[in-house]
Amino acid sequence: MPASILSESARKRGLMVLLVNTFLMWGGFFMVVPLIAIHYVDDLGWAAGGIGLILGMRQLTQQGLTLVGGALADRIGARGLITAGMLIRTASFILMGFATSYPILLASALMAAVGGALFDSPSSAAIAALTSGAERSRYYSTLGVVGGLGMTLGPLLGALLLKQAFSLVAFIAAGCFFVAFLVTLFMMPPVSVSTGERGLTVGIRMALNDRPFMVYTALLMGYWFMWVQLTISLPLEARSITGTSDAVSWIYALNSGMGIVLQYPLLWLVERWLKPPQILIFGIVIMSLGIGSVALAHSTTTLLLCVALFAIGRLLASPTQQTIAAQLANPAVLGSYFGVNALAIAVGGGIGNTFGGVLYAFSNTIAMPALPWLIFSCAGLISAFGLAVMGRRAALRLAAPVHES
Repeated sequence: MPASILSESARKRGLMVLLVNTFLMWGGFFMVVPLIAIHYVDDLGWAAGGIGLILGMRQLTQQGLTLVGGALADRIGARGLITAGMLIRTASFILMGFATSYPILLASALMAAVGGALFDSPSSAAIAALTSGAERSRYYSTLGVVGGLGMTLGPLLGALLLKQAFSLVAFIAAGCFFVAFLVTLFMMPPVSVSTGERGLTVGIRMALNDRPFMVYTALLMGYWFMWVQLTISLPLEARSITGTSDAVSWIYALNSGMGIVLQYPLLWLVERWLKPPQILIFGIVIMSLGIGSVALAHSTTTLLLCVALFAIGRLLASPTQQTIAAQLANPAVLGSYFGVNALAIAVGGGIGNTFGGVLYAFSNTIAMPALPWLIFSCAGLISAFGLAVMGRRAALRLAAPVHES
């Protein structure tokens, strides 16, 4: 049913379910995915480029199919798709626990992508439908804090369990998604994320023909190109510098711990002087400087300082890019718009994962370890520059009034 006719208690319950899901999803995902590179590359000796290709294909497949998930959400609502996606993601991580060959690992990653495609844009569209313009920014900040908790605890538990077996890590992560499935099934209200009956592709065509929205989506690719290095290049570099897989959990604990402590006050402080488009650009620039400075990191301390700088930028950019996407989206077809917006992470994140693993291995081969970090940084700076130029030319509706859901 439309969010406008839901009772206030049902609306708040839906938002609480999405917060719980975010904690479980981020915790389960980051419990296992960053350790894939550690387990298969460092422990089993598989090629870093091959693992990067799997992670890149998962990213590209999930966000590519999210387009379909968003269109389906406009037709049938969000709850059914979210529950189906959680259940498939549960099965995929169970299969990953048994992955002793490249084809099985690839199959589990692609299955995980299908599950993610089903719950990703319907969840985003449900948030946009259940929040008003006035509270949306605050909710996204809360979402960042909750996701940060999951990102902190997941890798810590994963690194601890990895000492026993990688399969145990995968099974516990699967359990997180199964709990999210149950929570959604029994507590999520049947919220509609569109207005009226439409053909499956009508909303997609509306989004694709929305030039300002598509320009914004394209410019976010550089942001996601950097962001996904948290799952491939940074774990490998942490293991290389420290000599222990525990360093992966240190990175995530710092990155997400800063989010828990600083997300609200930092964004509140910056919003006093800057508008959302400026905050997004500022955040991406800081992320670029943080990841680029990894080229100079030769100790655990300097690496963690680089991660801290990267995290500050992420705290500014992550909720702001979500707020702007919701602001630009047509409220009549929210699912389709968020599905199309996922193309940014599909392309940028997919290339980032694949290229990140290959480039990291190549840079070690040619004895130029700084090369990947400088390239990652340049990708982010190009994205920030593009957003700044487009903003000045008023080619994006970044300063337009927020749509009310």
